[in-house]
Amino acid sequence: MRAFDPARLMLLAWRVVPRLPRALVRGIFDVVAVVAHTLRIDGVKQLERNLARLTGTTSAPELRRLSRAGMRSYMRYYAEAFQLPGMSEAEVDARVRSTGYEQYTERVAQGGTAVLALGHAGNWDLAGAWANRHIGQVITVAERLEPPELFEAFMGFRESLGMVILPLEKGGGVFRRLLKESRRPGVIPLLADRDLSSTGVDVQVGGHEVRVAPGPAALALARGIPVMPVLIHYERLTGARRRAARSPWGIHIQFLPEVEVPAAGPGVTSADRVAQMTQDWFTAYTRALAQVPQDWHMLQKVYTADLDPERLARARAQAEET
Repeated sequence: MRAFDPARLMLLAWRVVPRLPRALVRGIFDVVAVVAHTLRIDGVKQLERNLARLTGTTSAPELRRLSRAGMRSYMRYYAEAFQLPGMSEAEVDARVRSTGYEQYTERVAQGGTAVLALGHAGNWDLAGAWANRHIGQVITVAERLEPPELFEAFMGFRESLGMVILPLEKGGGVFRRLLKESRRPGVIPLLADRDLSSTGVDVQVGGHEVRVAPGPAALALARGIPVMPVLIHYERLTGARRRAARSPWGIHIQFLPEVEVPAAGPGVTSADRVAQMTQDWFTAYTRALAQVPQDWHMLQKVYTADLDPERLARARAQAEET
């Protein structure tokens, strides 16, 4: 008998879920979230450690409440991601509310590019489907999934919406490809609130150190343009919008103030400028995220206090050598 294969189960869900009634899918995934929370799986425990640092909360009952809401938000994302191929444009539009994006629509229309720094919060796939039609062509990076059919299914759907998807591969030169693609009009949203590799940037937020991906800041610096933090979180829907969305939940895409490229100067390296931009955008992002912490889908270790000290030391040493 073959061992249980989560990837194959995801591929099956990708094919089947879009055909099922919306309410049934929401119910199934919500039950999965509640069961996982009740069983106190490792991801739930790590989520609580992350939420405690993000919010400053030390109350165990409050953390349990937040992590329960967090797991329901997390599984809501998966339910919606699997449903996305079956959503109409009108349904997507009803589920999305965006604030502060108008200037970027104008920038893209004039031939410019917007580099967006996102975290694993809300539903970034739904946001991408909306942005691709309302702001400009979305160009982003996707980590390869196994089996290949699963990755091809996700990639094929996103590309059918007009998005440009660059597979993330070791030694694949994805940054160079991003830089090339950024020469044409569009928006480049990059998930960047976690990076445990040697390229990760250590930033201080709320008295805690977090290892964050440098991609958005490095790309913005290379292009000489600002980086824009964007927070995506869930909101309850009512009335006509709820009926049009066919869901009690929608998302709010919140464009935060731009982070400008730091000035160059004697003794200031490109790495210094990337680190400063990363610190600035992530500080603004987590300040906003702390208002809706239940929508941060971070079930992995991200604060350096939780990381393996030896692995972290090797990553830092490797970074100093390059």
